[in-house]
Formats: sequence, C-alpha cells, structure tokens
Amino acid sequence: MTHSFIPIRNALISVSDKSGLAPLCRQLHSWGVRLYSTGGTAKHIESMGIPVTLVEELTRTPEMFDGRVKTLNPNIFGGILARRDSEEDLKQVETFKLVLFDLVVVNLYPFQEHVGKSMEQQTPFVDIGGPALIRAAAKNHLWVTVLSDPSDYPSFLTAAGLQRGVELEFRKEMARKSFYRVSQYDWSIFNEWERPFFPKKLDLSQQTSLRYGENPHQKAVWCGTPHWHLLQGKELSYNNLLDSEAAVQLTSDFSEGVLAIIKHGNPCGVAWGTENPLELFAKAFETDSRSAFGGIVATNRPINKETAQLLSEVFLEVVISPGFAPEALALLSKKKNLRLIEWTQPSFHPFEVRAALGGWLVQETDSLGRSPSFELITVGPQLSEGDLKDMLAAWRICKHVRSNAIVLVKDQRTVGIGAGQVSRIDSLEIALKKAASHCSGAILASDAFFPFRDSIDRLKGLQIKAVIQPGGSQRDQEVIEACRELEIPLYLTGERHFRH
Repeated sequence: MTHSFIPIRNALISVSDKSGLAPLCRQLHSWGVRLYSTGGTAKHIESMGIPVTLVEELTRTPEMFDGRVKTLNPNIFGGILARRDSEEDLKQVETFKLVLFDLVVVNLYPFQEHVGKSMEQQTPFVDIGGPALIRAAAKNHLWVTVLSDPSDYPSFLTAAGLQRGVELEFRKEMARKSFYRVSQYDWSIFNEWERPFFPKKLDLSQQTSLRYGENPHQKAVWCGTPHWHLLQGKELSYNNLLDSEAAVQLTSDFSEGVLAIIKHGNPCGVAWGTENPLELFAKAFETDSRSAFGGIVATNRPINKETAQLLSEVFLEVVISPGFAPEALALLSKKKNLRLIEWTQPSFHPFEVRAALGGWLVQETDSLGRSPSFELITVGPQLSEGDLKDMLAAWRICKHVRSNAIVLVKDQRTVGIGAGQVSRIDSLEIALKKAASHCSGAILASDAFFPFRDSIDRLKGLQIKAVIQPGGSQRDQEVIEACRELEIPLYLTGERHFRH
C-alpha cells in the first residue's frame, strides 16, 4: 500500500480550542468522513447537526476522573499507530476490531493562559492525553494527518480539495509543526515549575552569520535553531533581531488582538482590543508616526490584504505575524527589502544572558502573567471597565519600555511613551509631549516608583484619569498626597518592571 496519498475516512477530534471547528467538521461530513470524538467536543459537533461517535464505543469504557482519562486506551492509539503496510499490524487491527484513524485533530489544554498562577492552580491545565495523541499521529505521519492548531485547518482543507485526502509532504509538515507545538507546551510547563532555572552551559554550536553587529565594524552571529520563517526580504541584521524580539515579547503579553511598532528596542506605538490588524496599525501608528519610520511591526493576528496595503505605504524594516494572506504577500512582495517573518507560536528563553565585568549575568525573563494585581490607594472619579482594561494594558506595555518608563494610554492605544531617560520626570515630559492634546482622559503607567511628587504635580490641569505604579519609594506618602490633591486615582502594583 502506497503512503504518498492517504484519503480521509475516519477522523478523531478532541480539542480545547474550538475555533474554526465548524467549517472543518462540516467539510469532513460532506466528504463522508466518520467523526469520533470526546465529551465536550462531541457535544459541540452534535450541536452543528453533524453525526459523531463517542470514543467510549471504541474504548468500551466511560470517561473517568472528570475526563482526565478518555483517550488513553490501546483501541485509540492502536488505530493511530498501526502501520498500513504491515501485515502483522493489520492482522491485529482485525483481531481487536480497531478503527484506523486517517486524521487526528487535537489541541492542548490552555496552560499558557494560567502563567503566573500557583502550581496547584495550573495543574488542571496540564494536558496528558492531548500531547500523547499528537505525538502518536505525528510519529505515524506516513499514514496519518495531524492538525494540532486551528490555524492549520484552512490549509488542510485546501490541500485535501476534491481528492478528500492529502499528500505525504503535507502530513510531514503537520507532523513537524505538531512536535514543535508539543515541545513548546512542555517547555512552558517546565519554565513555570522549575523557576529559578539557570543554564549550566550555553549552546553556541549552531551559528548563523549576520552582516555585522550593532555597527558595521562589529562581527556578529545568531545562535540557535529558528522556529520562525523569513518569508521575504534582506537577511536579518543584529539590530533587526533585537527589535523583533522586543516586538514579539510585547505582543505575546496580550491575549486579545494587539499590534506594536518598535524602534531601537522601544515601542513607539501600541494598539489592542480588536481582531482587525488594519485598525490596530492605524491606531498604533498615530501615537508617533515620525518615530515609526524604519521600525519593526509585530502583531498576534494574521495580516490581510487591506493591512498590507497600509503597511506598504510606510517605510518599515520587519513585519512579524502568525500569518499572511496570499493577497497580502503578493502586495508586500513589491517591497523587496522588507523582511516578513511568520511566527505562529512565539516562544522565548526562560532566562536572559549578558556579559558583565568579564563574566556573565543570568536572570529569569521578566514575567507579568495574564492577570497582574493592583490596589486602589487614592479615590477619585470611578473608572469604567474599559478604563481598567486600558490600565492593565498600560502596565503590560511599561514592562517593555526602557527605564525610566512612562506610558500614556487612551481608548485601547498608546498616546505617549517616554523611555530610557536618566530622570523619571524627563521621561514624563517626553510622554506628555508625544500625547499632546490626547492627555485628557488618558491613563498613566510608570514602570517603577515615583521618587518625588514632582511627576504627579506636573499632571495638574491635564485631566489624567488614573495613575498606576509599583510604589515603594521613601516618599510614597508625598506621591499619594499629590494624587489626592489632584483627585487622581492611584493604583499600586507592588512589583516593578525595570528594563535596562
């Protein structure tokens, strides 16, 4: 039996993230594919009016322990791992009356949505069956197609087309991506549970030469195996890589749609709160259009044609996205030097390394978590739910701005950013100048405490809606009193986020 082309007859579907599932299941049903599923996923498929068979009919045992055990069964894994060109395997399939799965659609429990919580709170979101199913299907990719992320569904439907099956090269690509996703999932758990974690040695063996370092007279290399794809443009430079890291670090701190424009390691414009990257870029660009010239753009949403058109009107060095529509790629390909990076699931080292005094400084990567806490210290005009969300966004962005950092946000975008000054009030002055007429109603975030009340006094008459900062200064009481006098709500986080 040849394994170059495999028609899809039986599909196992068990997903936490049900986005994109409806069109996939409807198409599979129209092809006559028999669907097998588990608990909540099966109910979701049934709600579409599509017939589905519960895996209990195959395992002959019910789900146990609140769903912790449902697919961990030889009747499931045998149907995935059986080799179709092995007479012995096929005899066992017949003996044990197994269903051979040609398609496995599985994604993982949302562990990363619970980063920063206690180990006890995170434990229920550690997936066991999901990684095992994905690994089994990826291992047997000669016969089985594995889809481990909803973003792969459209490409699968396109690849299958009228043939109702896929070629080996597509299965190999899905297997490769799936092993990567499982490895990153496991790494995120290890990173959370093993802190502090510091390397015993650095692996510099895989090196990619760069044109030069920060300046043309400096040699430089990039060490590692890329999990991102450079789709077009000139080779990446040392500074491109640093700015790209800063950009994706920032966007990865948001679960909702977000876009950041980075210049010299600092954000010069950020917008969030919509799925439309066109709107995100327009709002982020408005913060500081002059500084955005020659910048890096990163977003956690795919780039469509309309967004590509707007991007093509601005001089940019790099655009990073989890995906680019074919029409967007065609349009951006006209800008030959523009680098386009596709990075579907950004991941980062759990530690940072820098040279210092002839040795090495190693520290944990700064982490904020999805739901940082803060305490209201002074009472003022009550904030709306939207204001509170903007305040959290401002606090997230502050973490990615060079100290001393001041960030002003309003209506789901930055309006002014002050970065890298040796005096906090100087950073404030820069942020206020950038914000100009947008100060009224804005929320101000500071990455560390205010050493004096002068920064708060400077806000008099500007109608700043709230201030969020860590606190911890010897003069905290003076700062608190200044906020009371101006009737500005002051929130303290108790945690600073310096970035040097």
